[in-house]
Amino acid sequence: MLFKLSIKNIQKSIKDYAIYFLTLVLGVAIFYVFNSIESQTVMMKVSSNTLEIINLMNQLLSSVSVFISFILGFLIIYASRFLIKRRNKEFGIYLTLGMSKRKISLILFFETLIIGILSLGVGLLIGFFLSELMSLLVANLFEADMTNFRFIFSSSAALKCLIYFGIMYLIVMIFNTISVSKCKLIDLINSSKKTEKIKLKNPILCVIIFIIACVMLIYSYYSVTHNFNSIGDSNKIYVSIILGALSTFLIFWSLSGLILKIVMNMKGLYYKGLNSFTLRQVSSKINTTVFSSTIICLMLFITICFLSSCLSIKNSLTGNIDELSKVDVEIIKDRNVTDDFIKDYELNDEIIADTKIDILETLKNNNIDKNNFKDMLIVYYYKTNLTLQDTLGDAYEEVKEKFPLMNFFVKENIMSISDYNKVAKLYGNKTYTLKENEYIVIADYNSMIDIRNKALNKNSKVTVNDNVLTPKYSECKYGFVDVGAQHLNSGIIVVPDNVVNENMPKKEILLANYNANTKVEKQKINSLINNLENTYNKTNLVSYNTKIDMLESSIGLGALVTFIGLYLGIIFLISSAAILALKELSESTDNKERYKMIRKLGADEKMINKALFNQIFIFFMIPLLLAIVHSIFGIKFANKILRTMGISGLTSSITMTFIFLVLIYGGYFLLTYFASKNIIRER
Repeated sequence: MLFKLSIKNIQKSIKDYAIYFLTLVLGVAIFYVFNSIESQTVMMKVSSNTLEIINLMNQLLSSVSVFISFILGFLIIYASRFLIKRRNKEFGIYLTLGMSKRKISLILFFETLIIGILSLGVGLLIGFFLSELMSLLVANLFEADMTNFRFIFSSSAALKCLIYFGIMYLIVMIFNTISVSKCKLIDLINSSKKTEKIKLKNPILCVIIFIIACVMLIYSYYSVTHNFNSIGDSNKIYVSIILGALSTFLIFWSLSGLILKIVMNMKGLYYKGLNSFTLRQVSSKINTTVFSSTIICLMLFITICFLSSCLSIKNSLTGNIDELSKVDVEIIKDRNVTDDFIKDYELNDEIIADTKIDILETLKNNNIDKNNFKDMLIVYYYKTNLTLQDTLGDAYEEVKEKFPLMNFFVKENIMSISDYNKVAKLYGNKTYTLKENEYIVIADYNSMIDIRNKALNKNSKVTVNDNVLTPKYSECKYGFVDVGAQHLNSGIIVVPDNVVNENMPKKEILLANYNANTKVEKQKINSLINNLENTYNKTNLVSYNTKIDMLESSIGLGALVTFIGLYLGIIFLISSAAILALKELSESTDNKERYKMIRKLGADEKMINKALFNQIFIFFMIPLLLAIVHSIFGIKFANKILRTMGISGLTSSITMTFIFLVLIYGGYFLLTYFASKNIIRER
C-alpha cells in the first residue's frame, strides 16, 4: 500500500519533482560521459605518446569525479529539503489520519528510490548517447585511427554512477528519516501560514559595510591585475582571494538591508503595480540567503573563469602549431662547452669529443642519415659574454624593480644576420639588413617584448666581441628560430656577420622537413629522432623538437584542460542554478496564500505573473551580475598568467562560456518561472 501511495504521490507531484529530476538526470549523464572516456579511448589507435596523455587524462578525470560527487551529493540533499518542505501539509494530514512517522519515512524512502532508479536509468541512457559524441570529439582531438572503433556501453562508468549515486540516495533517505522524525504535527499543519519576518537592518550600517566591501573588492581587483607584477609570492594572491570572498559576503549582507530601503524612498517606483510586493519578496530572500548567495556567486565566478580559460588554452595550444612549427624537426647540439659546464654536468671524454664535431656527424653516429631530411638548414647561436643585464642598459634598474625574481645574468642568444635571414626565408617571415654598427632584437614572447622595448626605446648599446652596436629599431621585431607550440622566444640578438666569431658557436641548430610523403613514413623518421634522448645523455649533448611530438603534446594538454574545465564548469553551473531554482520554488510554495490575498485585492493574473517573473529574474541575476564583475578581473588575471605561457585570445572562449550560461542558467531560470507559476496558480 505504501509503495502504491508513493507512486501516486510522484504522479501527483510530477511538476514539483521536475527540476529535481532534471538535475539528477543531468548529473548522472555528465558523470557517465566524462567517466566513459577511458572505455571509449581504449579502442582508438593512437601513438604511444598520445596514449600516455589519454591515460593521464583518465586518471585526473577519475580524481575530479570524487570531488564532483561531493558537490552533487550536497545538491541532492539540498533538493530533498525542498521536497519535504513542499509537502509539510500533506505529511500533517497523514499524521492526523493516524499514520506513523515510520510509515511516512517509508513513503519518502520509496519515492526517493523510484526517483533514483528513474534518474539513473534516464541519465545513463542520455549519457550513453552523449558519450558517443564525446568519443568522436576525443578521436578528432587526438587524430585517432577509428578503423576498429565501435560504440560501446561503458560498464565501468555505469558502475561508478551506480555506486556514487547509490551512496548519495542512501544518505538522502537517512536524512529524510531524521527530518520526518523531528517534525511536529502543529508545525506541519500551520507551515503554510508561517511568514518570513523581514528584519530591516540599520541603513547607515549597511551603507558603511557596503562601502568597506567595495573598497576591499577594488583592492583585490587592483592586486591581481594592475599590481600583478609586484605579487612575488602566493601569499599575497591568497589574501586577494580571501578579501574578494569576504567582500562578496558583505555586499550581499548590506544589499539585503539597502535595496528595500532605497526603493521605498522612490515612491513612484515602489508603489507602481506590484513592485512593493515584489521588492519585499526579493529583500526577504536576500536577507535569508546571504551565505548561500555568496557561495553561488563564487561558484558562478569560478565557472566563468574556468570555461573561458580552459577553452582558450585548448584553442591557443592547437592553433599555434602551424604558425610556430614551420618545419618537421629541430635538432639542437651544444658546442664548445666551458670547463665549468663540463665540471657541473660531469661530462665524460666521449661527450666532450662529440661537442667538437658537427651535428650531421653526431646524427650519423646515432644511425640517423641526413637523407631522411629535406629543406635542411643549419644555423648557429654564438658564444659571447653578453647578458640580459647588459642588453637592458639604462632600463635595467627599472626592470629589476618591477621583476625582482628575473635572472638578469643569463647569456643572450647571438645570431648572425645571414643565419637569421636563412631561417626567416624558410619560415616565410620577414628578413632584415644591418649596418656594421647595428643590431636588432627578434622576439615573439609578449612579456619579454615589453621589457626589451624599454631598453630599445632608450637606444641601449651593446658590446659583442669588442664591437659596440646600436639598435636599428626602437622596438623588437617579430620572429623566432626554435620551433614550438607557444610564443616563447624571449629574444635573439641579431648582429652583423663580421661581429660573430664563427669558430665559437654555442649551439648548432638543424632545421628540416622529413623526406617523406605519407604520415606513416613521417612517423618512422620521427621514431628515429625519438631514439635520441631529449636530455644530456652518455654520448652527446643533443636535444630535439619535432612537429609530430609537439602536436600530440599540445592536443593532449589542450584536451586535458578542456575536459576538466568543462566537467567542473558545467557541474558548478548546474549546481548554482539548481540551488536558486529550488530555493525559489520553496518560496513560491510558502507564498501561495500571499498571492491568493493579492488576487482578492484585485490583481489580475497578468500582473501577478509579471511580479513573479521580476522576482525570480532579480533573484537569479543578482549573484550572476556580481559574478560577471568578478570574472572581468578574474579573466584579466588569467589572461596575464596565460600570456606568460605564450597563450592568448579569450574572445572565442568567452563567447562559448556565454552560450553555456544562457543554455543552462537561463534554462533553469525559465523552468523555475513556469514551475513557480504553476504552484501559485489558483485552482
